[in-house]
Amino acid sequence: MSTANATRPIVDEPAPQPARWGREELARLAAMVEQPSLFYWKGPQTTALLAEFQRHYPLKYCFPCSSGTASLHIAIGALKLRPGDEVIVSPITDMGSVIGILFQQGVPVFADLDPRSYNLDPADVRRRITARTRAIMAVHLAGNPCDLTALSAIAREHRIALVEDCAQSWGAKHRGTPVGLVGDFGCYSFNDFKHIACGDGGIVATNSEHHGPGLAKWGDKAYDRVTGSRAPDELAPNYRISEPQSAVAAAQLTKLDDIVARRNHAGGFLASLLQSTPGVLAPQVNTGDTHSYWFFMARLELARFKASRTEIAAALQAEGVAVGGGYIPTPVYRYPVFQNHNFFGGAWPVRDFGVTNMDYRSVSCPVAEAILDDCLTFRLNEAMSDSYLEKVARAVGTVARRLGR
Repeated sequence: MSTANATRPIVDEPAPQPARWGREELARLAAMVEQPSLFYWKGPQTTALLAEFQRHYPLKYCFPCSSGTASLHIAIGALKLRPGDEVIVSPITDMGSVIGILFQQGVPVFADLDPRSYNLDPADVRRRITARTRAIMAVHLAGNPCDLTALSAIAREHRIALVEDCAQSWGAKHRGTPVGLVGDFGCYSFNDFKHIACGDGGIVATNSEHHGPGLAKWGDKAYDRVTGSRAPDELAPNYRISEPQSAVAAAQLTKLDDIVARRNHAGGFLASLLQSTPGVLAPQVNTGDTHSYWFFMARLELARFKASRTEIAAALQAEGVAVGGGYIPTPVYRYPVFQNHNFFGGAWPVRDFGVTNMDYRSVSCPVAEAILDDCLTFRLNEAMSDSYLEKVARAVGTVARRLGR
């Protein structure tokens, strides 16, 4: 065997990449260019987007908006938090999950996670509830559904809202029901890196007759487009989508079922291949749920290795695996903005004026911290074949055996 062949990485091909845009998007964009207006209200592309979205997610009241962050802010705004009201949320998430809470003068309360699903631990959520709790935000991390049965039961018991952050979980299902349909609000993202995308964009939706009729006002300066009133009775931001974004997003939604089916197969196949790999724990999916695998996160039992997580990740990369050590750098509560309570020009009014005594410097979620200390994130998408994933699994097994104790 030649030296070149002896040093060839096990994964000897680039990570496959899907063709994300095509005829469907071009057709809608071409039609959009012929329109006299690109404004969202009653626009044909936004109308098509709503119809396509409701085909997948039969929610009565929908507002397409500028981002997933915007969709979450709109949902929180619709809850009409009072200063100091609390929303329980995951410490492993994007800042977009908490921005709306803070801007509405609410208080994010971080609950710990299940060690294998990486989602909210219902038992710890229950421990975090106080008289100020107004909502639970269920973040379906990487496309793995939270235990919505348990979380919705807690929400009903305490008469609080359940907001589903579905930004990473297009096509995921909890016990056969699409995520976003169980809680009071479903919030979705069309960010460029999500399963389906239009660069940036989002949508928030609900079946609630209490929150639904006024939902659109929370993303449109509190204007009432139905009556034409431009005399706002509340303060709300402008988070409107545009017709070009809607055109691409509507076309993308026609591809959702195929994308998710392929990702679910790829993630499940990789998990099965890694099942017997020593020291590597694949994500755990609750019985009856469908994981849509925005990415594939595994945990390392580091005590079983003679190398650090960084060294293991580097060894995998040397074998051609598209993997990174870790996910976000720290739990959200350890970001400088939280540690310094620097939310509004160096101040946090609800704390400074004694409305809350929350101090993020003393917050700890041990399981979440452990997950971020020992996890690996594997790139995964709908273009990856079984043969490619078999190479990935073989590389993981080889490295695990070589660096194991």
